[in-house]
Amino acid sequence: MEFADVVTTRHMVRSFERRPVPAAVLDRVLDLARRVPAAGNTQGLDLVVLEGAETARYWDVTLDDAARRGFPWPRLLDAPVLIIPVGDPDAYVARYAEPDKERSGLGHGAEAWTVPYWYVDTAFAAMLTLLAAVDSGLGALFFGQFGHEDAVKRALGIPAGRCPVGTIALGYATADQRISASARRPRRSFDEVVHRGGW
Repeated sequence: MEFADVVTTRHMVRSFERRPVPAAVLDRVLDLARRVPAAGNTQGLDLVVLEGAETARYWDVTLDDAARRGFPWPRLLDAPVLIIPVGDPDAYVARYAEPDKERSGLGHGAEAWTVPYWYVDTAFAAMLTLLAAVDSGLGALFFGQFGHEDAVKRALGIPAGRCPVGTIALGYATADQRISASARRPRRSFDEVVHRGGW
C-alpha cells in the first residue's frame, strides 16, 4: 500500500472476526511499532501482547458481566489480539541524567518534565501500530482503559511505575462495521488546521 492510502483508509474498527492473526503478521506489526521515535533514544517502550484466550484476562478486569450486557460493541471482544503500549518514566529520567543530556535538568525526576515524553513516545508507538495494522490488511482500534489501568496492570503483571497509554484491539475486521457517533463528526478543513507563519 502507498503510505497516503494507509493513512487515509485507517479507521477505528470495533467489530472483529475471531480468526487468529498469523504469527508472522503480528510480529511484523509489533516490529514496526517498536521502531518509534523516542526522546534521547531512550527506548522506554514495552508492548504487552495478549492473543486468543489470553484476551479474556483483559476483558475480565475491564468489562464486568453487567457492563457486557449493555456493551454497544460486542464483537470488539472477539478481537484475537490486544496490545497494551506501556511507557517507562524511570527510563526517561535515567537517560536524561546521563552526561550528554544532564544539562536539560530532566534527569532530576519525572516532575521536571513539562511534557512527559514517556506518554508522547508510547502514543507514537500506538499510532505506528494502527498504521502497520492497515498496511498488513488488519483492522485496529485504540481505546482508553478508563479507570481500569491499575486492574489491568495487576492482571498482566505490568510494573507499578509503568504507564500504559491505552489498549489496541487488532485483528480482521468484520464486513458489518457500524460507524460510531464520533466518526460521523466532520473533519476540520485543511485551512482551519494549518497555520502558516504563525497562528
